[in-house]
Amino acid sequence: MLRAIDHLVVAVTDLDGAVKTYGDLGFTVVPGGRHTGGATEHALIGFRDTSYLELVGFTEPRPAHRWWAALARGGGLVDFGLQTDDVAGDAKALRQAGVHLGELERLGRRRPDGVEVRWVFALPQGAHLGIAPFVIADETPRDERVPRQRAHPNGVAGIGTVTVAVDDLAAVRHWYAAALGAPGETVARPELGATGARFTLGPHTFEFLAPTGAGAIRDWLGVRGPSPYAATLVGAVQRGPLDLARTFGARLALA
Repeated sequence: MLRAIDHLVVAVTDLDGAVKTYGDLGFTVVPGGRHTGGATEHALIGFRDTSYLELVGFTEPRPAHRWWAALARGGGLVDFGLQTDDVAGDAKALRQAGVHLGELERLGRRRPDGVEVRWVFALPQGAHLGIAPFVIADETPRDERVPRQRAHPNGVAGIGTVTVAVDDLAAVRHWYAAALGAPGETVARPELGATGARFTLGPHTFEFLAPTGAGAIRDWLGVRGPSPYAATLVGAVQRGPLDLARTFGARLALA
């Protein structure tokens, strides 16, 4: 069963710089190490709701990597994963709903302290990347992959709402309704020139928005294509949007 957001991926051009600026914004940032056999390294921001932000940087050019093109278009929020207690079953359900989802893969990384962590996951393919989730389950204990340091000076306790810009709302709504067993709630976001569907998953909410006319969502789709647009982080001491220059292009707001 799909349980909650596992994590949001933030692609950055300078991982060391991102670690500093997110720390300056009041987040506790934990080094994550390098992915086994890959060209990415990352740092993590863990939350009390068990989700986290993954700040990802490349150690060498990798044009074929699934996040490389999004980084070239500005980076920021590029992907999201969902926690599951039945990764094979949920991957199958998403495929049956129409999501182009790859086969199960195993991956791991060595933390800076030498501990090896491993997980199994299935990734969306092609045009479905960034609007369909990847599904992920741990093979080593989850607390070895997700930072135990989950308190932050800015008070953030977790992820609230993730907003995803889409150009085929009916198809995306069908995916999530089928996978979650609920039709979702219709929402209007006139300030963004959009309408869409809202789904709740554990403590987290998704809004999938398609443009109804001129506005921020249409502009985003024109530049970035269907992809994550924004996220709110809840429990903060002070509320409001974070500076895009300091978040390396991730449209994040404290709530």
